[in-house]
This record gives sequence, structure tokens and C-alpha cells, in this order.
Amino acid sequence: MKTKSAIRLLLGAAAFALSQCNKPSSDTAAADSGDSAPVAGQSAVADDVSQKDVVKVAVGSPAHTTLVAAVKAAELVDVLSNAGPFTVFAPTNEAFDKLPKGTVEDLLKPENKDKLADLLQYHVLVGGYRQEMLTDGKTLGTASGGSVKITVKDGKVVINDSATIIGTVEASNGLVHVVDAVLLPK
Repeated sequence: MKTKSAIRLLLGAAAFALSQCNKPSSDTAAADSGDSAPVAGQSAVADDVSQKDVVKVAVGSPAHTTLVAAVKAAELVDVLSNAGPFTVFAPTNEAFDKLPKGTVEDLLKPENKDKLADLLQYHVLVGGYRQEMLTDGKTLGTASGGSVKITVKDGKVVINDSATIIGTVEASNGLVHVVDAVLLPK
């Protein structure tokens, strides 16, 4: 008798929960009502306890201020803050400094946002690829639709024969492989 009551109560709670799934949240209702206030994405979630996502890892690194500025200018912060998993080849500031003079400044201009986003997405793999998975001769598709070629030279992982992984940081939504060069699509 008690089991049947418990099952009915459980089914009633489940039905109520499911009925709430189709109702718009207050954020959605505000957006649907024409309210011009922007709805923040995943990057706006305040969480100082959990492991950092790939964006927060970069933000916390003084060696990646150029990359962070570029991710913000390309409006990719929310995308890269999502669940993933992502593997990000994160060029250091010194890597960006190796580009021809004026390249970074040009890419950061608002009119070059799409070009910048494409370049940054070329540094992102969908999936979590640890260094030991990046084996010699492997070709992997990037988020931009391009592909990168992996080689292993003297025990070091090199991408497109130009960028060497110099460190790796685990993130809540993937891995950040710090690289010493900017990857340029062919």
C-alpha cells in the first residue's frame, strides 16, 4: 500500500517536472518580450569553486593576454565556455609576437571579426586529446573546418611542423595545450 502511494507521488513529481520543461524561463520570457537587455551565456556563470574552463584557464595566464583579447574580440568566450570537451592549442603572447608586424592589431579590428574567429577556431579541436593521443602522422579536424597534422619530434608534439606543445593544463571542459607558435590555416 505504501509502495503504491510512493510510486504515485514519484510519478506526480516527475509529471510536474516535465511540464515545467516547456515553460520559458524568466530570461527567455524577457528576451521574447522585446527586452533589449542581453542574456549572458555560460561565461557569465560565477563559480570560484569548480575547475576552470578553457577560457578561464587562459584568462588566468599572464602568458595568454593576446589570446584572451582575441577570443573576446571574436566573441568566442561563451562558445569556449560551454561543456565541450575541447582541445585548445593556446599560443603564448610570444607566439603572437612572431607574426608579421601589425597582424594582430589588424585581426583585432571589428571588421575582421570573422577572419579572427576562423583563425582562433583553427586552434580548437572538438574532443579531449591528451598529448599521448597526439601521435605521429595523425591528422585532426579543427572547429574551423580545417585540419592540423601532428608530428612527434624528439618526444615533443608538434602541430603543422610549426607549433610545439610546451605545456598542458586540464580544464573542466577539455585541455589547453600551450604552444609556441600561432597555427596558420593553409
